Amino acid sequence: MQVIFHTGAHCTDDERLLKCLLRNKDDFSKRGISVPGPGRYRYLLKDAFKAMQTANPSEDARDVLIDAILDDEVSDRLILSNTHFFGSQRFAVGKGTLYPDAAERMLQLQALFRFDQIEMFMAVRNPATFLPAVLGKVSPRKFRAMMADTDPRELRWSDTILRIRDAVPEATLTIWCNEDTPLIWAQIIREMAGLEHGDRIIGGFDLLNSIMSKEGTKRFQAYLKKHPDMSEVQQRRVIAAFLDKFAMEDKIEEELDLPGWTDELVDELTDTYDEDVFRIQRIPGVQLIAP
Repeated sequence: MQVIFHTGAHCTDDERLLKCLLRNKDDFSKRGISVPGPGRYRYLLKDAFKAMQTANPSEDARDVLIDAILDDEVSDRLILSNTHFFGSQRFAVGKGTLYPDAAERMLQLQALFRFDQIEMFMAVRNPATFLPAVLGKVSPRKFRAMMADTDPRELRWSDTILRIRDAVPEATLTIWCNEDTPLIWAQIIREMAGLEHGDRIIGGFDLLNSIMSKEGTKRFQAYLKKHPDMSEVQQRRVIAAFLDKFAMEDKIEEELDLPGWTDELVDELTDTYDEDVFRIQRIPGVQLIAP
């Protein structure tokens, strides 16, 4: 079986990706693609991770999990989504890196599904906005404790991905930038489901509609009807143009309120992030979805 793990990151799609996948559940099921509700597996896997801290999984652990998750559904491809696969938000940063437990958790998933083909899907986000999003609600005291051994200038998503790559070299890793998500939303859904580029899905513009004004949404839908044969590249250019004109500022503005967060630091982190994304593109075995 192909087992797909959508691992977040935190503060990227806010469960919209899972909701879109669930909207396609019936159509996907006809193709042998299962999208179970999160209640079926999140606590089961959490308990499995806890048990694996002291012992290896039993021989039948995988089959027991699959039976509980699928509930008699026949599937060749199983999609599981949980932004907490690598730990809760308070474990997103530590030990001088992003998601310090990510590689270990992927090893656990590989051990559980050792006879299956596992794939990981994850969005990355500019640390200049990611850190305020995941740490912005903690107290100043807690923030100082979490960042005591971490310099935000040294954080690299590529380091985390390389650790995962080294831990599970046979797994397929698919990465994209959260900032690009409105432009590539439909492709992310198709890639996760293992579909072809032209295959129809429900909700291919869900994210776009949530950040664009009603007028913009109406005009965009009318434009699509007039130009039904646009290629993927042409469609992304049109989306970018409509967002430039009709995006709702309150939906796309980023809060950058952290102790010591200056404009100079934000600019430095952003430049470093751009360089880091280029590095991710060059990691063997990693697919980067880009506009």
